[in-house]
Amino acid sequence: MSRFDRQTILPDFGIQGQEKLSGAKVLVVGAGGLGCPALLHIAAAGVGTIGIADGDTISESNLNRQTLYGQADVGKPKAQTAASVLQQKYPDVAFRIIPQFLTPENALEVISEYDLVLDGTDNFGTRYMINDACFLLGKPLIMGAIYQYEGQLAVFNYGEDPINYRDVYPHPPSSNEIPNCSETGVLGVLPGLIGTLQATEAIKLLSGVGTVLSNKILFYNLKTTSFFEIKAEANPEGRKKIPVSKEAFKAANYEINCGVAESISWEKAFDWTRNLKNSVLIDIRELNEEPGVENSEIEKIPMSVLVKDQTQIETFENILLFCKSGARSQKMAEELKIKFPEKKIFSVEGGILHPSSPLKKENHGA
Repeated sequence: MSRFDRQTILPDFGIQGQEKLSGAKVLVVGAGGLGCPALLHIAAAGVGTIGIADGDTISESNLNRQTLYGQADVGKPKAQTAASVLQQKYPDVAFRIIPQFLTPENALEVISEYDLVLDGTDNFGTRYMINDACFLLGKPLIMGAIYQYEGQLAVFNYGEDPINYRDVYPHPPSSNEIPNCSETGVLGVLPGLIGTLQATEAIKLLSGVGTVLSNKILFYNLKTTSFFEIKAEANPEGRKKIPVSKEAFKAANYEINCGVAESISWEKAFDWTRNLKNSVLIDIRELNEEPGVENSEIEKIPMSVLVKDQTQIETFENILLFCKSGARSQKMAEELKIKFPEKKIFSVEGGILHPSSPLKKENHGA
């Protein structure tokens, strides 16, 4: 018996539907809360080639919703880990690992190799970038998004008079309109539901079974267990913002800062510095400030230097900043996050004066 027997006996699906899935190539961008369930279900259904694009590593706070990973995977790269887990379950599927974030420089090249894209990312700038790349390449795009207890689903660039993300959201939000990423919160089951719906639309689109959710936006409310749809139409104002050529796309700026920079505790900051590769803990106070800190685990790069020259931090993926009270490090983290949106940049909460700081010394000013 084949593991696809229960699918191929379905009316309208059959062996032909399974063959379409087996010959398809799907790219999942983001192996997180949305990407994990989407990847699991398209792989289980027998999509022949699956690309996984993610430059992030697994953290403990991911584990309530990113169900392909466990405690032992903390610190590991997401794309490689997801592919390894799924390859063991479904050895007949070809997995392609893209262990980096998509950027205007590489997105068109990566996406061009696939029939369909699932967007499992969690920030507005990347959503607009993926949308524009798929629009320029004529690739169908399945978008999923979550916020607290609500989720959204849409299929773009597919069907008659297809819509895209900019038709629905022509104006990117400003930085002060975006909630603090560390404070929005999410129940793990919500991205599980939306990611599964993304996989459902992908299977329908590829196999030709059912009616694809095109030219509509589906909304789900977890608290009320309610769904509703709205129709969407082309928006000329939004389409003017799509780059007119591949060259214009590569030159476009998709950086949208996520409001306030995230904070990290002293305990976690030292834990990351000691145990996570490509992590650095930086004292951004000026060199003459007290109390002096002599610690081999800490780099000293004054803020006055860092605002002008970031070459010393470019090789690090996890950048942890501290100052006296946390105010300057918070501001510096926000500025660096705009320039390096793909990196994890944190301000150590409360700085040296915080009660939990191991560097705190009494009766010193700074």
